[in-house]
Amino acid sequence: MSGKTLYDKIWDRHFIGEVEDYALIYIDRHLIHEITSPQAMEGLEIAGRSPWRPDSVFAVPDHNISTRNRHLGVSSLTDPQSVIQVKTLEENCNKHNIFQLTLTDHRQGIVHVVGPEQGVSLPGMTLVCGDSHTGTHGALACMSLGIGTSEVEHVLATQCLKQKKFKNMKIEVNGDLAKGVTAKDLILYVIGKTGTAAGTGYAIEFCGSTIRNLSIEGRMTVCNMAIEAGARVGMVAFDEKTEAYVEGRPFAPKGEMWEKAIQSWRQLFSDEDAEFDKSYAFNAEDIKPQVSWGTSPAMTLSIDDSIPYADENYKGISATEIGKMLDYMGLRPGQSIKSIKLDKIFIGSCTNGRIEDLRLAASQLINKKIACNIKQAIVVPGSGLVKAQAEQEGLNKIFIDAGFEWRDPGCSMCVAINNDRLSPEERCASTSNRNFEGRQGLRGRTHLVSPAMAAAAAVAGHFVDFTQ
Repeated sequence: MSGKTLYDKIWDRHFIGEVEDYALIYIDRHLIHEITSPQAMEGLEIAGRSPWRPDSVFAVPDHNISTRNRHLGVSSLTDPQSVIQVKTLEENCNKHNIFQLTLTDHRQGIVHVVGPEQGVSLPGMTLVCGDSHTGTHGALACMSLGIGTSEVEHVLATQCLKQKKFKNMKIEVNGDLAKGVTAKDLILYVIGKTGTAAGTGYAIEFCGSTIRNLSIEGRMTVCNMAIEAGARVGMVAFDEKTEAYVEGRPFAPKGEMWEKAIQSWRQLFSDEDAEFDKSYAFNAEDIKPQVSWGTSPAMTLSIDDSIPYADENYKGISATEIGKMLDYMGLRPGQSIKSIKLDKIFIGSCTNGRIEDLRLAASQLINKKIACNIKQAIVVPGSGLVKAQAEQEGLNKIFIDAGFEWRDPGCSMCVAINNDRLSPEERCASTSNRNFEGRQGLRGRTHLVSPAMAAAAAVAGHFVDFTQ
């Protein structure tokens, strides 16, 4: 009998039974925010139900909040719909005794930053959230996935989720990353090679010496963008780094429970003889700083490459579609990545809004100023604690002196449902996770990059190989 993968081990621990053509699995932790939970809670109320295990639910507003004047709380919001959503979240949490970090709480931030930071996300868990990038938490050796609004309601009511089991995929990366190459470059490179549909129907486990050498924050960046490879689950096995990261977190087990938890968590790895349904292998030495050029994360190139010509054979995309993509992005075939001039810079998001990301960006800005063609450059910490740590280290001063705006935590310009967005045809170097049409604003043009690349490009006014 062959061994089990990490995904299979966690699945088996939470499997309840079959329901028609689906499995029913138990959910340990449910993260909610202001976008999907109000409708779900309303559905419960109409049905005369209440959350089954409110102590398993953790709430934080993040998506459409303002990143200015956070001390004003709800009064900082200018959009009436946002006010309603944030107030409704708080009311529902108070009514059902759900733990919430409100807008004025010093720990508030993006749900996928705050969850791991607070120890709400723990190894071995099944964890869900009404947000597609919930896979982020899989960096802690848990099974985390994004769910829709109706599923949010179902989990609140039953603590269970109907789910078809995914196949297993292994993405192995070995070797040492070159100086200046980061976890963001790694995952953009992988998606560029595999495409955005490769992971559809799979749970992806990232492994290999390169992944093991990443910090937990770097692993979160990788798992965060497993979704852009088509998967709903991204995972990394438990190791001593995971243990050190989790220990002492506010919601992590303590004392005797910690010792018991560790014994269980140390089994969270794929057995040597575990079989994967699909596998990919990459060499870290092949990865250079990456820049996306199209309207899909797979449309990514190395900094020393040029925009491709319309070609029927280019990654299976028709010449017509590539032409439309280039037209939308305002780029021409054969144009070098380094020649692309920018209008705005965004450093933040659940992909790259952690303290490690801000340190990397700040390292490119010491005693430098942003270029005159940059209309706006903003830094949005992933949480209040990240912001406080950055200020303690003096990173905020480096950003401000360089010409960046230093903001309060939130999803910000990652998604155009708040005050931070691009105007039509503005071009942005963004550390977020998606470059779809309109993602950062109507007709906005997004280039996905690492924090270091975003900062270096802000200084140059265009993309540059800062590793040389």
